[in-house]
Formats: sequence, structure tokens, C-alpha cells
Amino acid sequence: MITFNDTPPCPPVDPDLAPVFEGMAAVVPPLTAATLGDLRQWGEQLPRPDLTANGRVTVTEREIPGPEGAPDLAVTILSPADGSTGLPLVYNLHGGGLVMGDRYLYLDQLVPYVAQGTAVVISVSYRFAPEHRAPAQVEDAYAGLVWAAKNATELGVDPQRIIVTGISAGGGLALGISLMARDRGFPTITHQVLIAPMTDDRFDLPSTRMVDGGPSDRNDMAFMWDAVLGPDREAADIPPYTVPARVADLSGLPRTYLDVGSAEPFRDPVLEMAMRLSQAGVVVDLHLWGGGYHGFDLNAPDAPISRAAHAARHEFFARALGA
Repeated sequence: MITFNDTPPCPPVDPDLAPVFEGMAAVVPPLTAATLGDLRQWGEQLPRPDLTANGRVTVTEREIPGPEGAPDLAVTILSPADGSTGLPLVYNLHGGGLVMGDRYLYLDQLVPYVAQGTAVVISVSYRFAPEHRAPAQVEDAYAGLVWAAKNATELGVDPQRIIVTGISAGGGLALGISLMARDRGFPTITHQVLIAPMTDDRFDLPSTRMVDGGPSDRNDMAFMWDAVLGPDREAADIPPYTVPARVADLSGLPRTYLDVGSAEPFRDPVLEMAMRLSQAGVVVDLHLWGGGYHGFDLNAPDAPISRAAHAARHEFFARALGA
């Protein structure tokens, strides 16, 4: 079990974000074993975004094989309605702390690339903790990636042009499968877009302890990691691809986009990851958004800071896709 003995100072939340953050803090309960079921149900009741872009995007729902001996995986495939082929693949992994969420989270932000005919997008579901401990989540994510690469012709994608992306827990999984692809020699990943990724189960860095109260605080993060890895875990038993910060060798990874808010628990692990990747010879684009809390651009998309974050991210995607 994780205990906290100090609370380092936390920068203030951006004034344009503060009303949304305070509103969420008033209604979203702490994440615990007692509230997890209700939070999952609440998430399932959220309206799904329109992914069709007025008929320019074809949405396909299907199931694909999971890892050997594991259940099939549900995927959502977004393809240009005009039948364009040979396109880059954007492979998306959703957030939710590895304990909840669904493959439609953040997916609407990727629709424009499909509507413009510059990409095919696949978003995959994966098993949740605590019902399924690590490495189930990252193995599911990798299995979906391998399936997509092996079925590139059917999907209309170029298997040599794959971008992996995810927010929060999904960002950590995206980094994890990049490491797996490097170590297992398949498939080729050209870029990874990691949005406030969840990469480190340790609470050694100040930002991991500085948010005490409100959504996505240190207590929520501790619950998530305990659910995924077990509360009495030993470092030697932790699956490394689930916790990329514990991987010693970060060389040979694709060009990486990282962004994170200054007022969220993942700030310091993301900054440290950017430094370590750079020192390993990886090209890194890093954005630190002053006053951003965890998930700020999803919860308050019209705030100026959120629009700036989206613009920076979309510019990177455009370059990565060659658009």
C-alpha cells in the first residue's frame, strides 16, 4: 500500500480552467474499490461522439483476436468513406487509469485526420484491473497493434507508417507497446503521441504527491496502480511494459510527442521521460501547459489553454501524417 508523508507545492490551476476543475471536484467521488463500479457505469452512460464527419468517415465495429488464451478485443475502425488506401495508421488507446473508460474516449479528436483522407484510425478496448492484473492491458494493446499491421491491406493502411497515441493510461500503454514493438521486432512505429501518459507507479517525484483532493489526485493514482500491479508488489515482479518508466533502455523508440499540465500528478514523470528519451537519442517534442490539470483539454476544450494544446498536437499529427 502507498502512503504519503508530504504534500509538495502545486502550481495553481489556470483561471480559465478553474471553474470546470472545481465543478468536477464537487461531483466526482474519489476512486476507490467502493466507487469504481459507479464510475464505470457513469462513463458507460456518456453520449458517444459522432465519428462520421457528415458521411466522410466510415465507422466499423468488430472483434479481433486477443493475446493467446485471452478474450477477443473490440475495436472501432475509422476509414475515409472515399475508400482511400495506403494511408498511415493512427492506433489509439483510451485512458481511464487501466481500470475503466472505453475506446471512444478522445476518439472524436482523431476524426479530422480520417475525414481529410490522411489516416485510418483504430481504437481498441483492453481488459481492466483489478479483475485483470498487468500485463493483461499492455498485451491486449500489443495484440491489437499486431493484428492491424498484419491486416494492413484489408484496412487500407501502410504498415510502415504507424502512429500510436493515447491519453493518460492510454499514453502509458502506447509507450509500452512501442517498447514491445522495438524488442519483438514488429511492427514498425514511426511516431508516438503521448498525452499526459501514465508511466510510473512510484511516487518519488514531487508532482506525484502534490495533488491531494479532487479528480485524478494522488489517491486516485495510488488506487489505480494498486489495482493494476497489486498493493504488495515487489519491483522485480512488475511487468516492465506496463510501467515504462522502469525500463532502463529507452533507445530505438520512435519520434515522441509529449504534453502534460503543470498542475497534475504526471507532470514530473513526463518531464523525466522526455529527458531520458532525449538522452537515449530519441527525437522528442515536449509541451508543458502552465496551469493545466489532468485531462484539462478534454474537460474544458474551449478554454484558451486547451485550444493551444490542441493546436500544438494537431500540428505534430499533421507533420507525422505528411498532411
